[in-house]
Amino acid sequence: MYIGRNMKVAVEKLAKMFGAVLVTGARQVGKTTLLKKAFPEVRYITLDDPVMLRAAVEESATFFRSAPPPVFVDEIQYAPQLFPQIKMLLDAGNKKGRFYLSGSQQFQMMKNVSETLAGRLGIVNLLGLSMREIRGSGFLEPFLPSDTYFKRRGAAAPLSHDEIWDIIHRGGMPELCANTEFDRQMFYGAYVKTYIGRDVRDLTQVGDEIKFMRFMTVAAANTGQLLNLSSLARDVGVSVPTADRWLSVLAASGIVYLLRPYHNSIIKRAVKTPKLYFLDTGLAAYLTRWTTPDVLRNGAMAGAFFETFVVSEVIKSYSNAGVLEPPLFFYRDKDMREIDLLIEDGGVLHPVEIKKHADPKASDIAAFGVLDKIPGVRRGAGGAVCMYDALAPLKGGDMVIPVGLL
Repeated sequence: MYIGRNMKVAVEKLAKMFGAVLVTGARQVGKTTLLKKAFPEVRYITLDDPVMLRAAVEESATFFRSAPPPVFVDEIQYAPQLFPQIKMLLDAGNKKGRFYLSGSQQFQMMKNVSETLAGRLGIVNLLGLSMREIRGSGFLEPFLPSDTYFKRRGAAAPLSHDEIWDIIHRGGMPELCANTEFDRQMFYGAYVKTYIGRDVRDLTQVGDEIKFMRFMTVAAANTGQLLNLSSLARDVGVSVPTADRWLSVLAASGIVYLLRPYHNSIIKRAVKTPKLYFLDTGLAAYLTRWTTPDVLRNGAMAGAFFETFVVSEVIKSYSNAGVLEPPLFFYRDKDMREIDLLIEDGGVLHPVEIKKHADPKASDIAAFGVLDKIPGVRRGAGGAVCMYDALAPLKGGDMVIPVGLL
């Protein structure tokens, strides 16, 4: 069963604006399927094919004579030699929608893209399935806790607590969501082995794959927390520079997201350390051995996983709309005042608190007031995302926001 991707609209728009379109993202999030569904008439070539890869690397100058555009080249990161050839062909013809590319968001590939195809390429970053996609919603607007957003969003069928925790525990990998009979443990076991065996080796020299696996597990156990590289390194038994390099690998390959802290020259007491989030809660649950949805929802990490899920859903709402850098931050200061998520829109900050229970109180959003004391900052409507089943007033213009309305 194919589950439709909301990013299809953004990809089709980019194809009308640029000569080439690149879809990046982690392994098995559906990059190839998305482009095939969006442009079924375009010839498909994968560089997973060793014959095609050899031709792309060794005969790059003539590669597109036998595969003229429009053409879809999958796993483009394996043959950066093709980027100059794509540039020459685009400059010669100045046509739109000639090349469709997919690949992991790796350091070297993105460097080659930015240097070679600047201004000629539209880029989007695909993540796993969002809750909207799983539920069949075609609503495309990025999440914003405002009256305008909620009016356009309309009512969504309420989700039970069991359904929410099932989604959190299973994750957003398309193969798992489309084939519910698949064994989750076996799927993620194979996923991690393939990821370390292929993607990690392509990105960096990891001398000890067992320790890298341990690093992934420790990182998953710290999802939703302030990044502490020294602690990660100590728990794994590697140096801080190695932990920093391995974290960069996880971020570059779309496994984790580092949420930026909000601070400026006026805010002296704000922390400047990012927060670490896994982008797929199913993978994080597999690594940390939460074996069932019930065990997870009743466990010590339930709050961290719910927060991780909400943040990843908000990120997906922006990514699926074609936004490469979501305008998302968090706030924490040395007085321990914290706002889980800040969304910037038109110079206005919208604060969001994340609570896994169903009865948020005005005291839960008391930290929102810190924004009113920062000179030059304009605060917009916000709210508390939680398990409640209907949109409701909380305090002033701030709302109780059901997780199903993300």
